[in-house]
Amino acid sequence: MSTVRSADGTTIAYTRAGQGPPLILVDGALCSRSFGPMPKLAEQLTAHFTVYTYDRRGRGDSGDTAPYAPDREIEDIEALVALAGDPVYLHGTSSGAALAMEAAKHIRSIAKLVVYEPPFIVDDTRTPMPDDWLPRLEGLVADGRPGDAVKMFMRFVGTPAIFTAVMPFTPVWGKLKAAAPTLPYDLTIVHEHQRGKPLTAEEWAAVKVPTLVAAGGKSPAWMANGTRALAGALPDATYRTLPGQNHMVKAQVIAPVLTEFFTTQD
Repeated sequence: MSTVRSADGTTIAYTRAGQGPPLILVDGALCSRSFGPMPKLAEQLTAHFTVYTYDRRGRGDSGDTAPYAPDREIEDIEALVALAGDPVYLHGTSSGAALAMEAAKHIRSIAKLVVYEPPFIVDDTRTPMPDDWLPRLEGLVADGRPGDAVKMFMRFVGTPAIFTAVMPFTPVWGKLKAAAPTLPYDLTIVHEHQRGKPLTAEEWAAVKVPTLVAAGGKSPAWMANGTRALAGALPDATYRTLPGQNHMVKAQVIAPVLTEFFTTQD
């Protein structure tokens, strides 16, 4: 493990592995460089890239500095980009995809971007986030109820009730509760795009880099619709469906997609 200091002084922990052009992986909610999909994905990519996995602020070995703002997380990525060198590739999944999109608006050293299923609700194919949902989640965290915050999040994203009931008795529950205070961070990043409203090209005009937007063939319609709408709103985007995949995309499936996109000359 190594660390880099972000613009506000927060220490961000990261791991670097492999060889080749730099590629930074951005996690979704509750995940870190030691828990979730990115460690396995990094292993699949190190033959072609110098891969950076990192603990988003408030998770794992990274620090945190109040008050939170999405701009601080963009600065965290910017610190990693400065460390990795120019140019750099960026890949994000779920809420990490939404964060990666915001970073690409501001960080000019990002050469290409791949995002997988940012959780955008752009039509009536699923119920939008209620106006009071994020404040209630923040309240659970503030009251020291991380387990209840995780359960609230799981119910909203559609985790089957049986899994939500069993999860507290599994070994991963402690890790989920430890990351629960950062759930409001992820929802702050995505909540404006979970209201059932169409995306506009104006909002994404600053993302000028070539972007691959991908979704799973077995993911629900609202997820595919939001992902496809994002590809249509970006200045330079390609949309791709990964057959047989859902929101928990397998590393061995998406790794070749990333490798092909990032190594193909424009």
